[in-house]
Amino acid sequence: MVDFVGVATQFATWYYKTLDGEDRSGLSVVYRGHSMMTFETSQFQGLEPIKEKLGSLPFSKLQHCIDTLDAHPSGESGSIIVLITGKLLIDGDEHPQRYSQCFHLIPDGGTYYVLNDIFRLIYG
Repeated sequence: MVDFVGVATQFATWYYKTLDGEDRSGLSVVYRGHSMMTFETSQFQGLEPIKEKLGSLPFSKLQHCIDTLDAHPSGESGSIIVLITGKLLIDGDEHPQRYSQCFHLIPDGGTYYVLNDIFRLIYG
């Protein structure tokens, strides 16, 4: 049986380390041509539009801090739904913004790819 919480935790740790780093293009390895991302109110489908969006984020410095991570197995295919909430520091601002992000991870040859990615800032 797959340790879906362990997989989700490893994925989230790698994802945010890569996103917070200097070369966000490394994230493109987890998306496919049929992947879909919602970033706030904008939707992007396919590897190139998602890669372009991630590469064009206007922030020079990001720092994600995960507060909660929930993972559930999804169906018999071995896919995993991951819901994350946390705090995000943007460009060294001392006041973190809260966010939530949901991933649908699909097994693929010993690893996983992101079928769906939904990101929202939490206002209020």
